[in-house]
Amino acid sequence: AMATAGPRSFSAAEVRARCAQGACLVSCHRRLYDLSGFVRLHPGGEQLLLRRAGTDVSAALDGPPHRHSENARRWLEQYYVGEIEPGDEQVLPRGRTGTGVPQHHNHCLFPQDLVDWQKPLLWQVGYLGEKYDEWVHQPVDRPIRLFHSDFLEFLSKTAWYVVFMVWTPVVLYLSWVSYTSLAQGNTRLFSSFTTEYSIPVHKYYFPIIFLLGMILWSLLEYLIHRFVFHMKPPASNYYLITLHFLLHGQHHKSPFDSSRLVFPPVPASLVIGFFYGVLRLLLPEVLGLSVFVGGLCGYVIYDMMHYYLHYGSPKKGTYLYGLKAYHVKHHFEHQRSGFGISTRFWDYPFRTLIPEETFKKED
Repeated sequence: AMATAGPRSFSAAEVRARCAQGACLVSCHRRLYDLSGFVRLHPGGEQLLLRRAGTDVSAALDGPPHRHSENARRWLEQYYVGEIEPGDEQVLPRGRTGTGVPQHHNHCLFPQDLVDWQKPLLWQVGYLGEKYDEWVHQPVDRPIRLFHSDFLEFLSKTAWYVVFMVWTPVVLYLSWVSYTSLAQGNTRLFSSFTTEYSIPVHKYYFPIIFLLGMILWSLLEYLIHRFVFHMKPPASNYYLITLHFLLHGQHHKSPFDSSRLVFPPVPASLVIGFFYGVLRLLLPEVLGLSVFVGGLCGYVIYDMMHYYLHYGSPKKGTYLYGLKAYHVKHHFEHQRSGFGISTRFWDYPFRTLIPEETFKKED
């Protein structure tokens, strides 16, 4: 029988040479990880790239060592490339590891997966039962295939710019239609209940109504994310587990699958059409359209923001940097809180804010 090869060994000189060529290598108790492809996605990763030197392979991902969740440690194992040769550990700064993980964390084991990644996942996850909730919240860095059908698979994925290209012209056109319709001066609020006390809606109100639509969308975004996307399906219900994975579980399992970070236009149009119909029933036609187009604009901003929080590199100390770190915490440690994406505002009144102390670094 052929012997199984052990882990590859890397000398300090080889590690320095690879770093000098642009690689980002990180160490954890002699175990070496190549984070070159992932470092830009980590909050603070850009700062690491800017200050990295070939002689220091173990600079932490964002300054001093800080606490990482168990999911973050499991995630690290995907990038394992080998061991640092005995006697070459002096390339590490004293008292710290490359990932910022405290020295007493020396268990780095990646569990065997429960699904066959060579086959579409959508029809497998329902059989995980009580194991599904824990499995889906242990993220991996690999693409997901949902369907056997190439056509359905195509409809389930999209590039981020497609959302912008499809819906921005719709927002601009409907904004023009709403404004010019209000300019005719025959739109009145409550006219279906009373003609004597109905309130005229002038064209000058359009920006306010548009903004109201955006605010309503931000609330709707929070409610959907919390109560639909993060529902905990019963372990015995195959179909609810499958639905949850289709709606949002896939994103938590593979948070950096770039083709699944925004809502594909075809299924999105069905949901958007539903909300437009609801507004048409509740409000006068032009008024409902004005609220709707504001909400649609809010949705486009939300989807672009969500993509940026995963793949963008905001400057440290900015609002977007804090929001990116907040969203990473939601994915890796606090899946039952931190539901705001484009804003954290609704996490305050609904008491689902991720505690500030979880962002503080250890001494």
